[in-house]
Amino acid sequence: MRDDHFEVTRTDAEWRQMLTPEQYAVMRGHGTERPGSCALNFEKRAGTFSCAGCDQPLFISKTKFESGTGWPSFNDPVPDSTENTVDRSHGMTRTEVHCARCGSHLGHVFDDGPPPTHLRYCINGVAMNFEPD
Repeated sequence: MRDDHFEVTRTDAEWRQMLTPEQYAVMRGHGTERPGSCALNFEKRAGTFSCAGCDQPLFISKTKFESGTGWPSFNDPVPDSTENTVDRSHGMTRTEVHCARCGSHLGHVFDDGPPPTHLRYCINGVAMNFEPD
C-alpha cells in the first residue's frame, strides 16, 4: 500500500511518537490485538468510533454488533471512511480494511455479518477512539 495518496501522512518516527507500541504494531505493522483485550469490544453507548491515527470517523454505534470473535464488529462503515486491499498474509486471502484518510490498518472485512449488508468489519479496538454522543 502506498502512503503518498493519503490526506494525513507522517514519518515513521512521528507515528511511533504519537501511537502506543501496541497501536503502532497494529496500525502501522498490520498486526492484530489479542481477542477480547480491548474495552471498545464491550462499548454499548451511542457514539462514533474514529481512527486513533487521524480522528477520521469510521463507524457509528448503531452499526456495531456482537460477533463473538473478541473484536469490535460493525456491518457498515461511515461512507468513504475506509478502503480495502487484498491481504495474502498467513497463508490465506482476506480483505484488509484501512483508514481512507491516513492508511492505518484497522482490521479485516468478511461476508458473514448480519443483514442488511451481510458484512462483518472485524476491527482492532486499539486502532480506534470512541466519542459518546
